[in-house]
Amino acid sequence: MNQLSKYVDILSVAPFYLGYLWAADKFCKKFLGTSKRREWLFLGVSFCGWLLRNILGLLSSGLYILFVLTDSFFFVGLVVLLFQSEREKRVLAASLLVGPVRLVANFFASFLSCLELFFLHTVKKIPEPFSTDWMIRLISDAGYCFAILTVCWMAKHLETVFCGKPRKWYLLLAVPLLAIITVYDVASLGASNGIMVRSEGNMGLYYDQLFSLAEFLVLALLSMAATGFYVFGMNRIYLEQEKSGRYHSQIAVYKMLAEQYRQSERLRHDMKNHIIALSALSRNKEWEKIDDYLKNMEGTALDAAGDLTGNKAVDAILYQKRRQAEWENIKWACDVRMPKECCINEFDLCVLFGNILDNALEACGRMRGDECRFINIQAKTVKKCFLIEVKNSMDKAEKFTEGFTNKGDAQKHGIGLLNVSDVVNRYNGAVHKEAGKGIFVISILMPFPDTAHDIKTAV
Repeated sequence: MNQLSKYVDILSVAPFYLGYLWAADKFCKKFLGTSKRREWLFLGVSFCGWLLRNILGLLSSGLYILFVLTDSFFFVGLVVLLFQSEREKRVLAASLLVGPVRLVANFFASFLSCLELFFLHTVKKIPEPFSTDWMIRLISDAGYCFAILTVCWMAKHLETVFCGKPRKWYLLLAVPLLAIITVYDVASLGASNGIMVRSEGNMGLYYDQLFSLAEFLVLALLSMAATGFYVFGMNRIYLEQEKSGRYHSQIAVYKMLAEQYRQSERLRHDMKNHIIALSALSRNKEWEKIDDYLKNMEGTALDAAGDLTGNKAVDAILYQKRRQAEWENIKWACDVRMPKECCINEFDLCVLFGNILDNALEACGRMRGDECRFINIQAKTVKKCFLIEVKNSMDKAEKFTEGFTNKGDAQKHGIGLLNVSDVVNRYNGAVHKEAGKGIFVISILMPFPDTAHDIKTAV
């Protein structure tokens, strides 16, 4: 009868484990992708493996320990085999589902068990309380509920972790996670068998249970802290390095553009002299010299009929991006009117316009050739704020999620918008991004210094 009740316990937990597998499947589909057949195969094999592990655990404790120690690698193997994307990214996704999720579930299960024992001993006045079978089932079910919530939370907050990193970076992040969970499994088995703390019966069953559960709590808490600091710390370091590298590369580009613009200013200034020289060559019918002269002018000239905004740095950026758009047959519309006394320094303006237009050009470049591709730029003063709005076409199949699109594994994925956000935040401004029906729109509003304290009332 006792053996039968244990099988009933397994069946009662099974729906909650299926719920965890469903959440894990959605997590993997979001960041990795798979076919419908492989999706069902993942759910079926994972559930059957879990069921077999628990049944064998009832028959033999030795086999149960073996399955517990190999369970993590079995799950990782299934994710690697049945989902898509780079192998290293699949290993990382599986490591996050195995490591942090199990730690959270075990932490809350141990915490609830401690609360139950404390309640029975303190309120119910039971000298040596112990958990009943139904309470153990309830706590186990609660643990899986917390696991499901953890997977859903990770799916919302780990976009930057899975976007645009090198393959080695994913592996560098996954290996320590697997090591942490392996150490945790070994330590947990030791704690559950009384290896770490023993009272030799002197403290009673109540305190023995509390100490054992406290060990699980401390182990899980330390492991969760190590995992969280490592994952988010590594991601933050990577993003900062990418942003720094992009800033330095942009500085070099902007210096080159500034020099190019200065050359064009000198050319316009000397245009009268050039006309006199060309007229003299024409009168003498020295056609080859005229041709050479015009080629030299062409190599140093900047199109004076371009986007003249009143700011030389912005003019240079718009000129370069407009030339790229024309080369790629992208329709270009620009109406940028810079305020006479702009509160934003030239470098930050170049960061804003450069990154936004780079993203717009990339989005248009990913579209099919027969689709209408366009970039529309507007910038002007609105009351006491400076408004920048850029609209561009994009592939209708792409999905936008707060700064990131599903455009593949580009190495600088999303870094441009992070740089834009940094500049806007520095000026106490606001950024709004939206995408729909094949159009992406980004709007930036930055107050002038005397209105920075209240951006909403300034508009």
